[in-house]
Amino acid sequence: MPAAHSQTPVRVAINDDYELVVAGIAALLAPYADRVQVVEFDSNKQTISEVDIVLYDTFGQEQGGDIDVTGLSATGEPRVVVFTWNLQREVVEAATAAGAAGYLWKGMPVEDIVAALEAVHAGETVTPPDDARVDLDTGAWPGQDLGLSAREAEIVALITQGLTNQEIADRVYLSINSIKTYIRSAYRKMGVQRRSQAVAWGVDHGFSPDHVRTLHPFGPP
Repeated sequence: MPAAHSQTPVRVAINDDYELVVAGIAALLAPYADRVQVVEFDSNKQTISEVDIVLYDTFGQEQGGDIDVTGLSATGEPRVVVFTWNLQREVVEAATAAGAAGYLWKGMPVEDIVAALEAVHAGETVTPPDDARVDLDTGAWPGQDLGLSAREAEIVALITQGLTNQEIADRVYLSINSIKTYIRSAYRKMGVQRRSQAVAWGVDHGFSPDHVRTLHPFGPP
């Protein structure tokens, strides 16, 4: 990590299918606006601002080698940094092989996130150390106020998107048995018993992917 900060803030766009997730990351970075300037929110939209970095949250989205790194921005060639709970070495390597310049994990201190973004902007590639540990309570997600854990919420989001259990397991790099366990616990909290009910519940409670672009969310630069 660099010892000194750049005098010019790193321009960042935050990308995820869910506006709530994007806003949660922005809230983490807000105290560091002198070093990281969040200039765009994107949910199911390409970045159109001139930015240095697209910070890509994997909640409910493609991961590893399936990330469309070059398709995240419609202008320029910003570097892409992944922000995720999944630290399996093969997933990290697949994401960097696909073009990601950074791979950050939820639970790392915000000061370290900011320093990592600065390092990526300076041309470095940042990946997790072997002893990195995630914090599943980092950030915001749909259903958080209704008692769903972050993992449960992600599974419900993918159910709402129409994925099968096996497709969900493949997407989030968990075993099929783990997926079934999360589904059972989520269903109890949601008060549903069948998948069709879960999909309807998800649609009614903000689990359908958003299609929103917000420019200069904190005001003009």
